[in-house]
Amino acid sequence: MASKKGLPALILVDIQKGFIDEAYWGGKRNNPGAEQNAKLLLDHWRLRGFPVYHIQHCSSNPDSLLAIGNPGNEIQDIVKPRADEPVITKSVNSAFIGTDLKDRLDNAGTDTVVIIGLTTDHCVSTTTRMAGNFGYNTYLATDAVATFPKKGVNNEIYDAELMHQTALASLNEEFATVLNTADIISLFK
Repeated sequence: MASKKGLPALILVDIQKGFIDEAYWGGKRNNPGAEQNAKLLLDHWRLRGFPVYHIQHCSSNPDSLLAIGNPGNEIQDIVKPRADEPVITKSVNSAFIGTDLKDRLDNAGTDTVVIIGLTTDHCVSTTTRMAGNFGYNTYLATDAVATFPKKGVNNEIYDAELMHQTALASLNEEFATVLNTADIISLFK
């Protein structure tokens, strides 16, 4: 197998079965096609032999859908990891905290990462911010991420699309280059 040193890495953040239950997370999410776009990127990365890292959130709350042992903890079938693709577990928002992700990327000579997954304003945003702060050339696929509505500090409800767009706006050109799936595929031939 050819060396993967220096190749762009795809990081799939928390694309887990628990996120299918919209009611649990506060209501209808935006971007119902996020997982399909994630699969397009994953297929592209696999075809080219680029490195792939699956991130799996393992909640410390035993009642969470994402807790170990709950069916929601499993990675969704559409992006199911292959045996040769590492699955890195975490219990906080960032895929870099309490994991060996940074060591793996650095040991592979990776300077470019593409981040996709769930949810835009939580774990995807936190991971993207840290990747940018660590100096990686960071890309985020706008249509391969999604989120849910959020309750504001005065109990107002912000819809999922607004949460998604504001999270992307806060990341773009500061922590990452934000592009859609087709543009990322075109960029990384």
